[in-house]
Amino acid sequence: MRIILADDHELVRAGIKPFLAGLADDMEVVECGDLPEALDLGARAPVDLVILDLSMPGMNGDEGLRSALAAFPGTPVVMLSASTQPADILTAARTGAAGYLPKNMSGPAMTAALKLILLGERFFPACVLQSVGTPLGDGGFAGGAALRRRNPLELLSVREREILRLMIEGGTNKEIARRLTVQEITVKVHLRNIYRKLGAANRAQAVRIALENGWRS
Repeated sequence: MRIILADDHELVRAGIKPFLAGLADDMEVVECGDLPEALDLGARAPVDLVILDLSMPGMNGDEGLRSALAAFPGTPVVMLSASTQPADILTAARTGAAGYLPKNMSGPAMTAALKLILLGERFFPACVLQSVGTPLGDGGFAGGAALRRRNPLELLSVREREILRLMIEGGTNKEIARRLTVQEITVKVHLRNIYRKLGAANRAQAVRIALENGWRS
């Protein structure tokens, strides 16, 4: 897997890069600090994922995103930003970005969100967009019915949140049971309750709903 990580702050790239290793065993992360260099790197060899800082040189708002989408057809392009302004997130979503990652996300949460994106889903923080009550258009609102109900994370018990955290970090049922020193069947019972409370049908949906609703480990 080849990923382009473009951000004009080297310290940010250094902080993110270790978490990208969790996306695949065979991983190549190509770094750069502006959009023109990112486009040049993409022209040299195929890429599987592009992560672009919203405010780095060359972006010029949604113009840069449009250029990247044209340069990487069929490849998920994800925006990375310190901004959690609903307008920025909505613009990225409506322009065609595969996701929007606030820089205040935890590393494991970012990895989980990128895994969902690589599976073909889109990821946007619904907890921010709820404040303006605006849907994303194609694909609906980034949290489904989140606008019409309370944050589902508030429904989870302490133990359920603990299990959800381990699931977001990539733990299997067996690994979670070992970490919590409980039986695997106990974990499965808790997972059924988590799915019910979040309105999820499976693990991937539960992770997505948790992340979109502002999960903090």
